[in-house]
Amino acid sequence: MTAADQLPQIEPLYVAYYLIAVNLWTFLLFGWDKIRAENGGWRVSEGKLLFWSFAGGTPAAYAGRAAFRHKTRKQPFTGSLHTIASMQMMGVALVVTFLIVGMPNVGP
Repeated sequence: MTAADQLPQIEPLYVAYYLIAVNLWTFLLFGWDKIRAENGGWRVSEGKLLFWSFAGGTPAAYAGRAAFRHKTRKQPFTGSLHTIASMQMMGVALVVTFLIVGMPNVGP
C-alpha cells in the first residue's frame, strides 16, 4: 500500500461544485464592492476579498477586477492576489505531479 492509497478520496464533482460556488461568490463580492465604492457605502474589506481568492476564487477575482475595473492598481492588494495565485498554481502542479508520478516512498 502506498501513501497515495492512504489519502482520503475526494469526489471530483464535489470539488467542481465547491469551485463554482466560491468563484461565483468571489465575483459577486468584487462587483458589490465596486458598487459600494462608487456610492460611498459600506465596503467589502480587502481581507475578505483576498480570503475568498485564497479559498479558490482566484479566477473570479481576476475576472471581477477586469469586468468591474476594480482594485486593478491598488497595492499591496494586487501583489497579495498575485502571490495567492502563484501559490495556488504551485499547489495544483504539486497535486498533478503526485497524481501522475505517485507519492514518494519515505518509509522503511
